[in-house]
Amino acid sequence: MMTTLEILVLSAAGCTAGAINAIAGGGTLVTFPVLLMFGTPPVLANATSTVGLVIGTAGSIVSFRGHLKAIRHWLAWFIPVGVLGAGIGSWLLTQTSDDQFSKLVPFLVLFATVLFFLQGFLRKPHATSRRNTLWFSLALQLPVAIYGAFFGAGIGILMLASFGFMGMTNIHEMNALKNLLGSLINVVAAVWFIAAGMVNWPQALALTGGALVGYYFGAHYSQRIEPRRVRHLITAIGLVISIVMFWRQFA
Repeated sequence: MMTTLEILVLSAAGCTAGAINAIAGGGTLVTFPVLLMFGTPPVLANATSTVGLVIGTAGSIVSFRGHLKAIRHWLAWFIPVGVLGAGIGSWLLTQTSDDQFSKLVPFLVLFATVLFFLQGFLRKPHATSRRNTLWFSLALQLPVAIYGAFFGAGIGILMLASFGFMGMTNIHEMNALKNLLGSLINVVAAVWFIAAGMVNWPQALALTGGALVGYYFGAHYSQRIEPRRVRHLITAIGLVISIVMFWRQFA
């Protein structure tokens, strides 16, 4: 039985995580430690966090619906890869602990953040190179989807980095594609975790209530900001996530 304090704290964590995920990703870094704080075992906390945030993703998709037409042609390429990776990552979480894989996470997020920041200084690819970068982005999407289902913090940064090198330049369209694919990965993972009985439902529902609010307003207001400022905000979020992960890993 959850206390009123636990419900309020988890709802606030879900709201904050939803807003962060709608803009750049990394909301798991908020919900995961809060669940641990209330005594939830790590693997159960990871699965509960995924299920708690997955429904709220609909809020960000609705807010970015005006950009979905522009990214429609990419979906046939990325959806199968995302589903495959999500299935593999979900299975891995049911078979292994977080410890070994999590050692790579700070380096992955920092690398992706630096890539995303440098994109503004790089030339746009020509038509021939765009075909090559599409295959590079698809190849990168598989481990990103695996990681997204396994743990997920910073997955948005990794996706945005790959989309930039694929030739996408509109940050709002990139965010729309990121939110759609991220929600797909989370849905596959959530179904797997529910089937495996790995979810603390009272905690997941408290997270969901807050996440619905956070996702919607995070996605809505991020589109009112100048694209260059959104890029700076995403880079800052990525750096903060990296610092927190390094601190947790080596402190």
